[in-house]
Amino acid sequence: MTTMRALIGREGKVEIVEVAVPEAGAGQVRVKVAAAAVQPVDLFSASGTLPDFKVADPQEAYGLGWDVAGVIDQVGPGVTGFAAGQPVFGLADRLMLPHKVHAEYVILDAGEVAAAPEGISPVEAATLPLNTLTAIQALDLAGLAAGQSLLVTGAAGALGGYLVEIAAARGLRVVGLAGAGDEGAVRGFGAEWFVPRGADLAAAVRAAVPGGVDGVVDAAIVGLAALDSVRGGGAFVAVAAGAAPVPLRGIRVTTVYVRSDAGQLAQVARWAAAGRLALRVAGTYPLEQAADAYARLGAGGLRGRLVLTP
Repeated sequence: MTTMRALIGREGKVEIVEVAVPEAGAGQVRVKVAAAAVQPVDLFSASGTLPDFKVADPQEAYGLGWDVAGVIDQVGPGVTGFAAGQPVFGLADRLMLPHKVHAEYVILDAGEVAAAPEGISPVEAATLPLNTLTAIQALDLAGLAAGQSLLVTGAAGALGGYLVEIAAARGLRVVGLAGAGDEGAVRGFGAEWFVPRGADLAAAVRAAVPGGVDGVVDAAIVGLAALDSVRGGGAFVAVAAGAAPVPLRGIRVTTVYVRSDAGQLAQVARWAAAGRLALRVAGTYPLEQAADAYARLGAGGLRGRLVLTP
């Protein structure tokens, strides 16, 4: 039996286990992993707290990793449009799998992957799927039209930066909330206005946009202060389970639960290849040093994503 290394979260710790190399079934592809980003959701999975948020059943261990870039090495029955040797990137969006992309090989549904962006490295490509797809889907939920205004909290973060870039590309007028030292970066992403963290958020936003913004995507989980920045009848999009505030003043409050989407991944690949998305790699770690990568992410203060390279 051929085996591989895979990372799991068990009892609040991450550990490498040796498991059988999986086989691609109908409608699936097997990807030899070249790079896989480490995300905050991986910290939650490893901690065992997912059941607390009612998003996963209690398990002895959880497979880890969402974002992946690599090369297809096996194509399952019924799959068209992909071939062995093809570089791809994708998103493993299910939580209760025994092994995910923090491994040497991973099985994904064909609809969860797309051709990798041309001209960028697998490490860079692996930082894209979760945050860009979340940004696209959150903006779709907000439902704003070109010319309308949007507040993005956490606008310098991995998700927030893409929210600003993609919103600006859609013609939205963006207010970015971030640390004072990040103003240059946030404006560079495309924000028209900037509010430093620690300011009276609603007052500052309403000074820039009289009456309040048309919507907010609350990437920093600010909550009520962000809601108070929105005009009556506007839109509020939360990005984490249980983080949505009460829909005061007729504000339409929703939560984005990201899904993998091959069509949207293909669009992300085109944007990345054209240089329209900031590629921010905070550092790389071999798989055997995954515990160090998780600890570094947990310590905070990163701009961009850490990436494991099996």
